[in-house]
Amino acid sequence: MIRLIAAGARIGIAAAAVAALAACSGNAPPSELPSFYVDLARPDATLDANAARSMISGYRSNNGLGAVTIDPELMQIAHVQAQAMAAAGKLDHSVAKPFPERMRKSGFDASIAVENIGAGYHTLAEAFSGWRDSPPHRANMLNPGVTRMGIAAVYTSQSKYKVFWSLILAAPDERHG
Repeated sequence: MIRLIAAGARIGIAAAAVAALAACSGNAPPSELPSFYVDLARPDATLDANAARSMISGYRSNNGLGAVTIDPELMQIAHVQAQAMAAAGKLDHSVAKPFPERMRKSGFDASIAVENIGAGYHTLAEAFSGWRDSPPHRANMLNPGVTRMGIAAVYTSQSKYKVFWSLILAAPDERHG
């Protein structure tokens, strides 16, 4: 009987030592989620535009296309669209004004401009996956002519969707300087 207790104690000590070594190895899980998994269905949530740019540029690269850069004007246009959809509580390219008119009035002189919208995706990863899995949205992300992007996610507690998204991909018209 004494021998069994001693053996049990040795096993307990060995288990504690292994646990202590594992804690020191630096293999503990990170305390924060990657930004593309952060739940944006909260009033204080912020979309990581650089993570979106990286994700979309990586997808484009995997398909033989060039990267996109964040454009402040396109970020503003996307935010206004996401905000308008959130205020109306509906997913609609023309909720405020039709996309071509919004682009024209923005002052962004584009040779190419496309827009993906979404609602109900709570994370960047979900929105990206939804767009990637939809042929028209995928075609927009893989448009070979686009070089710039703007993206926005706006939260509203007043809608069943909670988060409204707008992604604008465009290329400036170089002919007009």
